[in-house]
Amino acid sequence: MTDAPEAPDDDIPGPSADETVDLVNRVRAGDQEALAVLMTRFLPRLRRWASGRMPVALRDLADTSDFVQDVLLQSFQKVGRLDVGREGGLQAYLRQSVLNRIRDEFRRARRRPEIVEIDTKQPDGGPSPLEAAIGKAGLEQYEMALAALRPIDREAIIARVELGFTYEEVAAALGKPSANAARMAVERALVRLVNVISEP
Repeated sequence: MTDAPEAPDDDIPGPSADETVDLVNRVRAGDQEALAVLMTRFLPRLRRWASGRMPVALRDLADTSDFVQDVLLQSFQKVGRLDVGREGGLQAYLRQSVLNRIRDEFRRARRRPEIVEIDTKQPDGGPSPLEAAIGKAGLEQYEMALAALRPIDREAIIARVELGFTYEEVAAALGKPSANAARMAVERALVRLVNVISEP
């Protein structure tokens, strides 16, 4: 997770909600051209967004681009279950799918069979827990502040807050000696994040 997350793509024009709904409806009807258009529109921005959220332990196992493309293809195969009517609904769904897959792959890589794997084929279509807690404007401010942090602080916050890792898992992802060391790293990183957000 050493790459900095990109700032929100506000300056990059995306498809309107109506265009997205039309494309999704065409994919539902089996239109491969519409699928290609959706992939072209969402893959680059989702790849940039995911690059800063991929734990180092997974980077050896999967190329971020291939990883995200695979998640997109699986998501679009299940596109009939999506609610894309709200603005940003498909983007939120795809981001949540990527986060679910990262969690699943990280836990599988650690070979901990007692952890139930997350079904990435049916992620929640609503806003992510983070987005629900702080809202869209807050999420954009969070993303910008996160990008301004040191890589180690960014990794700690993403692992704990976004991926929902336990402190033992955060320790493994960050190379910390114990869960307590990981907890202290996360707390320090969150203080730095709040300080950046509070700057005028």
